[in-house]
Amino acid sequence: MNTKILVVDDEPSISMLIEFNLKLVGFEVHCVYDGEAVFEAIQSFRPDLIILDLMLPKMNGLEVCHKLRAQQNWVPIIMLTAMQDLSDKIAGLDNGADDYMTKPFSPQELISRIQAIIRRLQTLPSASENSPIQIGQMSIQPEQREVTVNGEQIELTPKEFELLLFLCKHRGKVLSRQQLLHGVWDYHFLGDTRIVDVHISHLRDKIENNARSPVYIVTIRNVGYKLTEPSVKESLA
Repeated sequence: MNTKILVVDDEPSISMLIEFNLKLVGFEVHCVYDGEAVFEAIQSFRPDLIILDLMLPKMNGLEVCHKLRAQQNWVPIIMLTAMQDLSDKIAGLDNGADDYMTKPFSPQELISRIQAIIRRLQTLPSASENSPIQIGQMSIQPEQREVTVNGEQIELTPKEFELLLFLCKHRGKVLSRQQLLHGVWDYHFLGDTRIVDVHISHLRDKIENNARSPVYIVTIRNVGYKLTEPSVKESLA
């Protein structure tokens, strides 16, 4: 069955360009032109991934993204923005987008990013990868995709869970942002590492008792991040 892509952009020229290029490589594509239309399209078209413009009539991309995540809909979202301002890009990630691209963009790069996300979704974990993980007061059940900290269940997005699992499997090892992009986002090119920083920040907010003084995910200055095994005192502090 072909992968279904929902394209949401109120500029017909952009929608047509994306639709043409995605169909060339075999994707099934449906286009809508305002934010409110997304929710009906999700019910009828059931997309595997959404390409979502930031500036839309009726309901903007940030509102659409936030509402979908609030409904526990975790369909991958690539946000498109004509804005160069970093705050607009981070706002998209803060509202649950998996990735973002700035207009104008290369259709081939967009296709590469879509294919990377789809590959990640289709990769089945091996039996060893399903083994429970215990680090400090944090327990991870990979098969159930569940995380608890101090006995409390933590709600993570699929991408946050993948990032945490990747860090856990390389615990004690310093990972550069580029290594995390490659391992978690499956990017084989120089992507924007700020995507990693925003997702790390979200993870810390959810699993750390004090996100400003993390004991699980520590920053290695000028290099990247490392997941550590905190002492009992640290993990309960």
